[in-house]
Amino acid sequence: MGKKEKMVQQITSMQEDFAQWYTDVVKKAELIDYSSVRGCMIIRPYGYAIWENIQKELDTRFKATGHENVYMPMFIPEGLLQKEKDHVEGFAPEVAWVTHGGEEKLTERLCVRPTSETLFCEHYSNVIQSYRDLPKLYNQWCSVVRWEKTTRPFLRTLEFLWQEGHTAHATQEEAQEETLRMLNVYAEFCENVLAIPVIKGQKTEKEKFAGAMATYTIESLMHDGKALQSGTSHNFGDGFARAFDIQYTDQNNELQYVYQTSWGVTTRLIGAVIMVHGDDSGLVLPPALAPLQLVIIPIAQHKPGVLDKAYEIKEQLSKSVRVKVDDTDKMPGWKFSEHEMKGVPLRLEIGPKDIEKQQVVLVRRDTGEKLFVPMEELEEKVPQLMEQIQKDLLEKARQHRDKHTYIAHTLEEFEKTVVEKPGFIKAMWCGDVDCENEIKERTGATARCIPFEQEDLGSTCVCCGKPSKHMVYWGKAY
Repeated sequence: MGKKEKMVQQITSMQEDFAQWYTDVVKKAELIDYSSVRGCMIIRPYGYAIWENIQKELDTRFKATGHENVYMPMFIPEGLLQKEKDHVEGFAPEVAWVTHGGEEKLTERLCVRPTSETLFCEHYSNVIQSYRDLPKLYNQWCSVVRWEKTTRPFLRTLEFLWQEGHTAHATQEEAQEETLRMLNVYAEFCENVLAIPVIKGQKTEKEKFAGAMATYTIESLMHDGKALQSGTSHNFGDGFARAFDIQYTDQNNELQYVYQTSWGVTTRLIGAVIMVHGDDSGLVLPPALAPLQLVIIPIAQHKPGVLDKAYEIKEQLSKSVRVKVDDTDKMPGWKFSEHEMKGVPLRLEIGPKDIEKQQVVLVRRDTGEKLFVPMEELEEKVPQLMEQIQKDLLEKARQHRDKHTYIAHTLEEFEKTVVEKPGFIKAMWCGDVDCENEIKERTGATARCIPFEQEDLGSTCVCCGKPSKHMVYWGKAY
């Protein structure tokens, strides 16, 4: 192992220090670099390529459900932000303000968008007049700024990339349907592209989005037993519409307020992929997401015919997978470690002896399994393997989550589980925010969601012993 450890520049072991392991991976897999602004990151080409694949996959799904992309300004006048009281209160501590333009002090401060609800509302109040203008199904890809106290690459940064959907509907029923439809889009994407299983449910009143009527979430479990909110979808009801006077004339020629939704995911999904699938050799990327799905490593590439054969195979496979030949002058062992670090799902080794035998060696990144495959079977075998790896990664993550999901019937049991067994805790709750606060105070765990799939784990609240209303997933979170 000594030699290999040196090649991957000694990533800290996950077991030893998970936080340091994470930092090592994002740096050494060349996903990010730190910038001169505290809490801001430079997303390097490989990291950005992963984000581009997330964008492409989600954008296709958004457009298939009738959504259009728009772009809003990055500045919000203070007066506009103040229009929805709950909303501004929820974001006040994290807002960055522009007070000067050049040398001149601005007559009204401008907020650097922490989210764009107010801008969409202002726009909707101008462009929606009649029921014929509805629904408005808009999405925006952009960056937002939130002045976080503690930061970590991808998971929590001052500026981050995301998409935010904002829609307007004629009825509350349509808005609710949209809210859940987009939550399901996120869940399907996480499971089928990122190979991350999720729990779907509703946030508690305390945890919901500022200004929303209801917030729905998908929650995933990281390798270290912490939860990660991986996407949210909000039903705004007509609260924003009333604050911003967004009205339309219905078919009876009467004025009505619209009903709105908002939904978003961010670059923290990259952090989720790292923490769900990664290992002590670095990243492990699901094939559906990986910028490079297969790397060809020529062995003894200086020998006649080796590089030619490597490029011939690349040409052959590029119809079905994202593939490249690593023909740099590094030693094969270094190349293996480098591409393992970057999580490339499959490695193909080809040398003079393989050419003689008309075969190649395929090595899976997720399991390390070596397969000797005849060259004539490659076009069939490689896509099959990609599918298998994708499936196996999801199954492995699901098993990990299920194995680290516990049940607590009493607060003492809850406290003991939090300390001894990091993961999700399922427990009954009376619905009272005082109990929610007490659980957080005593254990550090928060209500992750009230899952749609309810289980009856008893009739009393885990905290106060009063009759329970919901089964809740709890956990410590990023």
